Amino acid sequence: MQQGKWLLMASAIAAIAGTQWALWHQREPEQPLSQQDALTQLTDSPPLTARQLNRQADLLSQEQAGSRLAPLPTDRQQWICEVVVIGGSLGGVAAAAHAMQAGAQTCVIELTPWLGGQMSSQGVSAIDESLVMRQRQNFSASWNQLKQLLHNQTVDLPEAVTGVPSAEVADINSCWVGELCFPPQAGHLAAQHLLESNRQQAPDSRWRTSTAFKGAEFNAEGDRITAIYAVARTPIAENYLPEGRLSQELHRWYGWESDDVFEKTAIELRPPADRPFIIIDATDTGELVGWANLPHRLGAESQATTGEPHAVADNPDCTQAFTFPFVLAIAPDNQQSLAELAQLPTGYSKAEHRRDFSLSGFNLFSGRSLFHYRRIVSISGSDPLVGTPGLGDMTAINWNRGNDWNLMNPPLLLSSEQLKVSGQDRNWLGGLNIDALRQGENHALLFAEWLMTHHSSPNRPLTLLKGRNGPLQTASGLSMYPYIREGRRILGRPAYDDTSFMLREQDIRYDLSGGRDFAQKAVAVTNYAIDIHGCRYRNWEPSGEAGSAPVNEYVVKPIYVPLEAMIPQQVDNLLMGGKSIAVTHIVNAATRTHYGEWSIGGAAGVIAAYQIAQPKPLNTKPLTNLATPNQLAEVRHFLESQQLRVHW
Repeated sequence: MQQGKWLLMASAIAAIAGTQWALWHQREPEQPLSQQDALTQLTDSPPLTARQLNRQADLLSQEQAGSRLAPLPTDRQQWICEVVVIGGSLGGVAAAAHAMQAGAQTCVIELTPWLGGQMSSQGVSAIDESLVMRQRQNFSASWNQLKQLLHNQTVDLPEAVTGVPSAEVADINSCWVGELCFPPQAGHLAAQHLLESNRQQAPDSRWRTSTAFKGAEFNAEGDRITAIYAVARTPIAENYLPEGRLSQELHRWYGWESDDVFEKTAIELRPPADRPFIIIDATDTGELVGWANLPHRLGAESQATTGEPHAVADNPDCTQAFTFPFVLAIAPDNQQSLAELAQLPTGYSKAEHRRDFSLSGFNLFSGRSLFHYRRIVSISGSDPLVGTPGLGDMTAINWNRGNDWNLMNPPLLLSSEQLKVSGQDRNWLGGLNIDALRQGENHALLFAEWLMTHHSSPNRPLTLLKGRNGPLQTASGLSMYPYIREGRRILGRPAYDDTSFMLREQDIRYDLSGGRDFAQKAVAVTNYAIDIHGCRYRNWEPSGEAGSAPVNEYVVKPIYVPLEAMIPQQVDNLLMGGKSIAVTHIVNAATRTHYGEWSIGGAAGVIAAYQIAQPKPLNTKPLTNLATPNQLAEVRHFLESQQLRVHW
């Protein structure tokens, strides 16, 4: 018996050693050490300290309780939460703000230093709304409140470029992608302000940026989450600046152990004693879904799989292109930006990267131009439709034939099998392919170089803004995290004649028959064009992309999102709060933008608060119980009372 105990201990230590060896070398552990090799490494290392032995004992007790986390630090800060929001994305901010507004004690963890996701750390700080919705002005009150907060933010500006150290967004807003473009810092500040104001209704709520999701603990039946684990990082140096090269930072951000850059704090998020809690996965890639391997889909689907007329082939590699935005200013820099970019190791050849670059018929500067498209700072005050930008103006570049990275050699999101082989089902490191990130970063920087080389002029010199005073506040000038259009998408439970429910193309288009009407079932409503930023392989072999599916928003119906699209299979206290809802690859292209994410996240937050407020034992029932007719009517009424729309 004693021998068996020590064998179990040795096996656990070997697993830890294999994972830690990969972390020490700052690489993705695609080929983890065997238990024997790991034990050999461990034998050659100094003896374990008492603290390390305690950690192994804690690991064993967790494994015996069914947890897959390894290693799991014994020293953990504990947070008590009624609602846990994983990811301070735009959907996550909506979820948290609405959950707190409804009185739920809410906790938020966000990987990057900024709240707001696509409107801040992902660099898409230009609100892109459906033209149909703008004409009708049928946005939710809370969305309009967020936009007003954005208008009112005062942001720092690089004075050497603009001539002023700061400005209010309302005074520098002038673009044509939408009605509101702003420096990304404003997105973070507005999100923070919104959470702070709503915390008055739930005073014990808390949130923390620079905090990575690490995994979860389940009950014995495996159908309820009982704890969430995370690791927070605090920079050791006061002048720390994110690299803006996520490929180099990802493992450092997710690792449990402190290093020469960060002090780490392990966090355990649990419900109040004898009370349930609700988890909301609001990460843009579906991190909890991927870690727990809940039923989900990746990439494009075939017509045989979904029944959609414009679906082509099942290809999990084919998620929509991701993008690392950057900011260009009209300002001289003595070609310093170009000189630095010339030293960039490019991976694929520069010629291969540059084959994709094009302005697609747009002028760079005059009138309805690329520069005016997402101009985030207008010092010149030029009209974005007919004018010409001037010195000090800045634009955020997020361009299909530019910094979009659509190559699937390799795909960005690791499959379930790759996650298992790499050990990330036990020690989560973000679920992303490092090489894909690196190639996307290089592609973006080379597009910046191409624009500056071919389109600068003496009157309008272009400069890549980076560093502490740059709008994205990274060393490289790239966004802290890529703009993710599509991540893991859950499969819903049996509903509406689907064995695994998903919203399909027919459900959202006027010009297709066979769609289902969810108007009286909706917990969120949005609208946008089916806008697919496609995928391809380097050798141009068939990708399976639904290339004929895109249509403008006038062909797209009001997109009614039923509750069943937000509840995954297998887990009863988990909701999706953003892009990971149960939709097909095609429908995702219409629900992924700013307002769609806000609507879905806000609904998740309100529904979570509603559920935990139910009297016992109703608050411990599966969330699917809320979809019954009488209960759903009450839920929809509650959503409207919390400033969200469920009607078009």
